[in-house]
Amino acid sequence: MKVTIIAEAGVNHNGDFILARELIDVAKDAGVDYVKFQMFDVDALVTTEAKKAAYQKSFASDSESQYQMLRDLQLSNEMLLELLKYSSEIGIGFLVTAFDLGSTRFLYDTGQKLFKIPSGEITNTQLIRYVSSIAEEIILSTGMATLEEVRWALNEIELSGTHRDQVTVLHCTSAYPTPYSEVNLSAMITLRDELGVKVGYSDHTMGTEIPVAAVALGASIVEKHFTLDRNLDGPDHKASLEPEELKSMVRQIRNIESAMGDGEKLPSHVEMENLSVARKSIVARRDIAQGEKFTEMNLTTKRPGTGLSPIHWDRIIGSFAHRSYQQNELIDEA
Repeated sequence: MKVTIIAEAGVNHNGDFILARELIDVAKDAGVDYVKFQMFDVDALVTTEAKKAAYQKSFASDSESQYQMLRDLQLSNEMLLELLKYSSEIGIGFLVTAFDLGSTRFLYDTGQKLFKIPSGEITNTQLIRYVSSIAEEIILSTGMATLEEVRWALNEIELSGTHRDQVTVLHCTSAYPTPYSEVNLSAMITLRDELGVKVGYSDHTMGTEIPVAAVALGASIVEKHFTLDRNLDGPDHKASLEPEELKSMVRQIRNIESAMGDGEKLPSHVEMENLSVARKSIVARRDIAQGEKFTEMNLTTKRPGTGLSPIHWDRIIGSFAHRSYQQNELIDEA
């Protein structure tokens, strides 16, 4: 199964349409499956008094509210439509995560079929029910959630019209950046085994090791923030990959994906030519006369493995030579 790679532009466009288009170009060049943005009506998302998270305070005044920050990071409906058109023209999948009902309706009207319920909305009954009533597929992110909260959200999703076979649950740690010690990647396996769903991973660590490891553990979707430059102003740039790093991550994931194979333990095609070279055969330790009894004194094993396999050693020891053998000659007894 091909891993779906989502390059999360998020709000790393800083509200700038030209910057947003450049992010799409970077994602296309990296070879990801989707580039994803965020859509929200700031008046429907947050109160004017809501505080910013600690990581959001590092690039702007502490006195600035979350409302003020997000207002400057909004993309207009017209911008999103132009970005959708541009993505289609250059041949890359385009997704948008909505954080309110109005934005969700807008995306549905554009023809979006795959919807993501972000970590912060996993307890939002109203949004979950609406998304589940219109979506063909859902990505459910689980940052900050308990297993029981994820179970509850899945139940609401199914009751509202989307079967869990059409849901992929992403393990996620909502910290920017996430320390390696806080990733708990094994929780992705717990989600799969406990809930019987497809799983993936939304990453906020620095670097590419953890998303690549998630693929090796069975992630079917990997999502990673990216930026044009980590030194740009904005809340998410510091925990994002730069263009060459994104390209490297995609290459690593595709390599791991190829290496996973089908799970059947057999000699691979490229091994077959080495099999006879690396394995051994039963050979005469010294000259052996016809009718002589085979023993550990007159037999040994040596390369190449083109003769009788040592797996038959116990059967040969104690039997009698049907013909004579010279030293180092391969034993060919039936």
